[in-house]
Amino acid sequence: MSFHVSSILRSPEDANAGGRVVAVLPAYNASRTLERTLADIPPGVVDDVILVDDASRDGTADLAESMGLQVVRHEQNRGYGANQKTCYLKALDEGADFVVMIHPDYQYDSRVVPLALGFIRLGICDVVLGSRIRTRREALDGGMPLIKYLANRALTTIENVSLGQNLGDFHSGFRAYRREVLQKVPFSRNSDDFVFDSQFLVQSVALGFRLGDVPVPVRYFNEASSINFWRSSVYAIETLWAVARYGAHWARLWRSPLFEPASSEPAATPEHD
Repeated sequence: MSFHVSSILRSPEDANAGGRVVAVLPAYNASRTLERTLADIPPGVVDDVILVDDASRDGTADLAESMGLQVVRHEQNRGYGANQKTCYLKALDEGADFVVMIHPDYQYDSRVVPLALGFIRLGICDVVLGSRIRTRREALDGGMPLIKYLANRALTTIENVSLGQNLGDFHSGFRAYRREVLQKVPFSRNSDDFVFDSQFLVQSVALGFRLGDVPVPVRYFNEASSINFWRSSVYAIETLWAVARYGAHWARLWRSPLFEPASSEPAATPEHD
């Protein structure tokens, strides 16, 4: 093992300059791609890296610890949304001013981390997503299946029109947040499954945060995470339901706690390091 997280962290002299940056990695069976994902993060950009392992069966957590990452282990598989909840709670607990969420499956290009953070630091955006779809050819050449591309385009169009946004990709797994977003968005009320992502963005819009995106190259290969057609269909339906619920909430036809600011309710805590 040649990689160690210390090679990409900011130096002690520069630590936390301009705000503490914490990268979080929601992981499940990512041992084959973890090192490549981390090695692409430009040196001197982040102050800490936290990996939350959702009961992987391939030694992901042990590998991450050997690389010097902070590791939180779920004793049982709790789902992608639940993994992110633990990621964000841990990052806030560590004093993060900015949080970058990166999938450790090497699908998204980690080299764009400082660019995404730049738009937040400048006060242009509060949430920045990595858009996989700058052009159709680029997305398909990167290996995105045609049906996935078409479904993404359709859902993103509906969400942009319904929510008054202009994002290129509402369903990206590469995201950066200002601390205040994670403090105000009531993400603990969200699903533990994949629709967590959609709910979070709808909540961000509902609470007045500014969303933007940057182009990010992606790679589709055997080790890259993906969900099957059935789960993708369920995800699409649940996404549309989240948008519809927000519409009813905005029109004051049906008030939903999903779109009310997070209160001082006690947050769930990560299981253990």
